[in-house]
Amino acid sequence: MTMTTLQADDIAHYLTRHQDFFEQHPQLLSQMQLPHPHDGQAISLVERQSLMLRERVKSLESRVAEMVRNGQENDAIAEKLIAWVRALLTETDPVALPSTLIDELKRIFEVPYAALRLWNTRPALAALDCARAVESDTITFANSMRVPFCGSNVGFEAASWLGPDGVVKSVALLPLRLETNSGPDSETFGMLVLGSADADRFDASMGTAFLERIAELSSAGLARLRA
Repeated sequence: MTMTTLQADDIAHYLTRHQDFFEQHPQLLSQMQLPHPHDGQAISLVERQSLMLRERVKSLESRVAEMVRNGQENDAIAEKLIAWVRALLTETDPVALPSTLIDELKRIFEVPYAALRLWNTRPALAALDCARAVESDTITFANSMRVPFCGSNVGFEAASWLGPDGVVKSVALLPLRLETNSGPDSETFGMLVLGSADADRFDASMGTAFLERIAELSSAGLARLRA
């Protein structure tokens, strides 16, 4: 007689192909004993399956709760964005527009530090803070950026626009460029910089989608100040 040794995989494969096995042998469900996943006590297969289902439900509930929280946070951000855009649209004085943009950005989004620099502006705006001279390296850096930069303040010239050295620990640098029919212009005409004394406020790992919208809207609103 040939003896066949069944392996665990063989049993699993058999049960997969015969899913009515426990319906034909219901007594096994209560007779089979498995260790409890937490305290090690023996429980029936049915009890073990119930525990697995409850844990799966808890996991799904946690994921749903996280999705709800993310949705609520996105709704709150959208409301703030609308309020900020409303402030830009209602500002009719081009000279006051840069300060309105910065002041409302800081107020609505609770950003501690924010500054703006524009190059090649209209002569009538030469006395504004946003029209101060900018180093050529900063302009070159801005032209090379395709998305906003977030990370530690490692001595960027743009960070010096925010205030005394050593105060700002993290920054977000937003290049400003016009949109054309073929896409964003390769050349920038300014940079918006946000800062915080919290080193983790603008972390290098954070997403930039929201900041990209801020940059696009700022670019559209400030385009009329170009020479």
